[in-house]
Amino acid sequence: MKTLQDIQKDGWESGINQVWHGDCLDFMKLIPDGSINMILTDPPYPDYYQEEYGYKDEIIEFLKNLSCRQFVFWSAKVEFPLDYTAIHIWNKQRGIGSEYERIFERNGNKNYKLFTAFSLDSYRAKIAREVWTEHPSQKPIKLIQKIINEFSKENDIILDPFLGSGTTAVAAKQLGRRFIGIEISERYCRIAEDRLRQGILFQ
Repeated sequence: MKTLQDIQKDGWESGINQVWHGDCLDFMKLIPDGSINMILTDPPYPDYYQEEYGYKDEIIEFLKNLSCRQFVFWSAKVEFPLDYTAIHIWNKQRGIGSEYERIFERNGNKNYKLFTAFSLDSYRAKIAREVWTEHPSQKPIKLIQKIINEFSKENDIILDPFLGSGTTAVAAKQLGRRFIGIEISERYCRIAEDRLRQGILFQ
């Protein structure tokens, strides 16, 4: 686990294929534009667990300073605050029902994609043979794999500045991509590191 002091001392490249513990707004100042191939992230939403996840206005404004291709999960009920080139849809299957969530693409193509995957809870994770971390907004790893496969190539650096329990990092590692994952919660940093260390995709 890398801290802000580690990255300041050793340089941002020392943190490739590592989990960084701290506030992404501090870390992002150390990553030069042009050094990351893709951002894939699920930031706090203004209408979902605001206090628990530390949502604040302009929380993703720093993405404007990076010119790489970006994919940002966002609530279906709240306006997305940045410019974008396409809106992809995650069709969230829930047994006999279905909901959806939007994935905003920035600095990319204009064509939209539809991704279908079950949303996760302890029950559905078991059925899908996925690791359940108890993170309330954990994304299915098959969904993250599809996005990484579709929009990046082997050895690309994938950045997730809101890593949560580590799904983006695990998927990137399994698909032969490099990664940087930033997470403010020490608990979830350790969960992410455990998943990476054990190579866990499925139970």
